[in-house]
Amino acid sequence: MTSRGTASPSRTAKGTSTTTRLTGIDAARGLALLGMMATHLLPTFEADAQLTPTWIGLTFSGRAAALFAVLAGVGLALSTGKQRPPQGRELSGARRGIALRALVIAVVGLFLGGLDVNVAVILVHYSVLFLCVLPFIGLGIRPLCAWAAGWVLLSPVLAYLLRPWLLAPSPPLQLHHNPGWEDLVTPGRLLGDIFLTGYYPVLQWLSYLLIGLVIGRLALTKAAVQVTLLAGGAVVAVLAKWLGGLAMNEWGGKEALQARLADPRYPLDSLLQVNLAGVEQSGSWWWLATSAPHSGTTLDLLHTSAVAAAVVGACLLLGRLGEWLSLDLLLPLRGAGAMTLSLYTAHVCLVAALYLQPLPAGWTPEGVYAAQALTAVLIGGSFAALNWRGPLEWVAHAASEVGRYQRAGIR
Repeated sequence: MTSRGTASPSRTAKGTSTTTRLTGIDAARGLALLGMMATHLLPTFEADAQLTPTWIGLTFSGRAAALFAVLAGVGLALSTGKQRPPQGRELSGARRGIALRALVIAVVGLFLGGLDVNVAVILVHYSVLFLCVLPFIGLGIRPLCAWAAGWVLLSPVLAYLLRPWLLAPSPPLQLHHNPGWEDLVTPGRLLGDIFLTGYYPVLQWLSYLLIGLVIGRLALTKAAVQVTLLAGGAVVAVLAKWLGGLAMNEWGGKEALQARLADPRYPLDSLLQVNLAGVEQSGSWWWLATSAPHSGTTLDLLHTSAVAAAVVGACLLLGRLGEWLSLDLLLPLRGAGAMTLSLYTAHVCLVAALYLQPLPAGWTPEGVYAAQALTAVLIGGSFAALNWRGPLEWVAHAASEVGRYQRAGIR
């Protein structure tokens, strides 16, 4: 799920700015991949009456997937001019290339949607996000900031108003499963789920790609920018969580929402800490005041994008430190991060193979995760050392190049 538009780090002279940028961004992608794998394979709640959150749920739920989406925007910015957005025919070609890349991702996602697996596959939503961000590719950083701020503030309100209307029909415009090929025959239901009622609602999640575009248009090789991303992201993330806690615990939000949550099997306290996906957030405006993971509220979007910005800043700084020490500190993560589409697809297929099957004797969920994570790191590191693209990355890159090549032939 990468968007690499510049030279591979291994082809760049040691100590140059391009190396720092690419190793840091790819490392952040690798961290996002390992975080998403953790939420898929390890429990996010304890098996007790209160559904006590585990450290996996508290650490990665909502944040790992959001990091993926923010990095998609960063990657698109890096592959379309970096600090200088494309214009004219170059912009048209870039948009066609992105659209064809999105098509490849959608095909893979629809294939994975046909598997029997207890994983919310992100790829179809991811591909639609690529298409939705096309009008913003040619914008400079100031209008991008304005669009990103407006989207973060207003898209949750619009989603809150539209969701009940989409859920009212019988059957509701909601899939309750990963989008697959069979869903193409009911486009209204499919689009309703992708944009508003599904696990990764594109209407709000476009905020992540817009913020990623803003980050990618910055001078990411400058230490001041890297430190600002780390420090500023950390501050905003803490403030967003603090405001959400105030709204729920001090201002009466939790009591109001508890009255709307009819099923006692799902304690609101635990859901607010780990995951609000699947909860019908309607009937009270207090839903918009939470900062819960996968709630799609303004505070949730702010918190998770700020965490993503801080992670990007930290990875870029680590890459800079590695260059100073003449050590590739990020190789384990950046190798996996450079071929996330291939590794994510393989991971989902493996999870599907294990679904509802007993684990081999002596294996635990932690062991399965460790084995998959280590395999991803080793494969990614090997491909990075050989300067190879992952197989699905190669297909996506080829599709993107076809779009750009068509541009060159137009007069």
